[in-house]
Amino acid sequence: MTYAIWALIVGTLLILMALSGTLLKRLPISTAILYLAVGYGLSPAGLDLMSPDPLIHSDLLEHLSEVAVLISLFSVGLKLGLPFSDKGWLLPIRLAIVSMTISVALTALVGMTLLGLSPGASVLLGAILAPTDPVLASDVQVLEADDRDRLRFSLTGEGGLNDGTAFPFVILGLGLLGLGDLGTGGWHWFVVDVLWAVSGGLVIGGVPGALIGKLVVFLRSRHKESVGLDEFLALGLIAMAFGLALLSHTNGFLAVLAAGLALQRVKEQPGKATRMTAQGPGLQSHQRKEALSTHADYASASMTQEVLGFNEQLERIAEVAIVMVLGGMLFYSHLPDRVAWLCLLLLLVVRPVAVWLGLLGATASRDQRILISWFGIRGIGSIYYLTYAINHGLPTPLAAEITALTLTVVAVSIVLHGMSVTPLMSLYARRSTRHRPPKD
Repeated sequence: MTYAIWALIVGTLLILMALSGTLLKRLPISTAILYLAVGYGLSPAGLDLMSPDPLIHSDLLEHLSEVAVLISLFSVGLKLGLPFSDKGWLLPIRLAIVSMTISVALTALVGMTLLGLSPGASVLLGAILAPTDPVLASDVQVLEADDRDRLRFSLTGEGGLNDGTAFPFVILGLGLLGLGDLGTGGWHWFVVDVLWAVSGGLVIGGVPGALIGKLVVFLRSRHKESVGLDEFLALGLIAMAFGLALLSHTNGFLAVLAAGLALQRVKEQPGKATRMTAQGPGLQSHQRKEALSTHADYASASMTQEVLGFNEQLERIAEVAIVMVLGGMLFYSHLPDRVAWLCLLLLLVVRPVAVWLGLLGATASRDQRILISWFGIRGIGSIYYLTYAINHGLPTPLAAEITALTLTVVAVSIVLHGMSVTPLMSLYARRSTRHRPPKD
């Protein structure tokens, strides 16, 4: 009977979201808030249909959240079409490195002074809560690959990059707690977990993304082979990049992001391929689609668009599943006395200070700086790092405390950012249009 009830609940939820999707976009509320509420209602606090205790099911939760982040990072890579030579990349890189480091340091300071945590536990807490989330930040991300809006591009790039740059700090926190080898003076951590993991992950993901993308475009545009099954290409590249990264002890998140970035940049130069048109009354929809996918001028763009479309659908499904589970996890999280202060400090002090220091001298308007400071959305990435730490030997009392702090901050972020994203982004769009110089 439970299986039937689950089928009924999930089916009803998905149909309701499909029917109300357009309406929800106009309301000051995100779908993640609804998923969170449904998940809590399905926990022992409500219908008692699921019991996702993070201390008991940490291994399963780690893998579920990991898959969700990987899918989202691949989508982010496909969306970031700005040339690498463009100065627009400086903003997300500074946010992901400078602001991330400052955020971890400030959160660690709060952990030691306000929460009474040890230095290792404080660094670990900072690493878990510092990265912004690429899964739940879709409403502030670039809309398509040629979107050049500085705010959207910065938040999208940051969400993709800092899930990888946060991982070394998680390793550092675990090492300071005696749960990992940092090496004498931290040399092993810096050389292996920072330099090699980051640079190696980008290369190991970028190379297969570029090579396989070029091969597919070549086969399609020159020989009209390997047409269709783009969903297999998406899943295959994610799995290949991640697997290669794990085998080489590099950062799997950055590898998958790099695979998406490389695939998006595959371009076929028109050659001797037969010219085909995708227009004309004699062509049906599927014929036009196939014509585009094998056309020398459009094969790469068609491939990227199809892969991105499939990946975005996966991303939405993953969001439903993980945020509902997160809502159920809240039942097992007691609220520490000082968690309210932690939420306020993280959202209103730590994030803004880290952003403003990280972007000193950068080209960004006042509106953009304010919104980047506010939209430090925490989410599924934090759940992954939390469960990763638990599975690597975090003592149970400390694990319970950090779990409570993390789940509370993530839930508060989902609610506050979810309620503010629609009105704030709408206001930003109006102000941007008003201040845009007129065309000649």
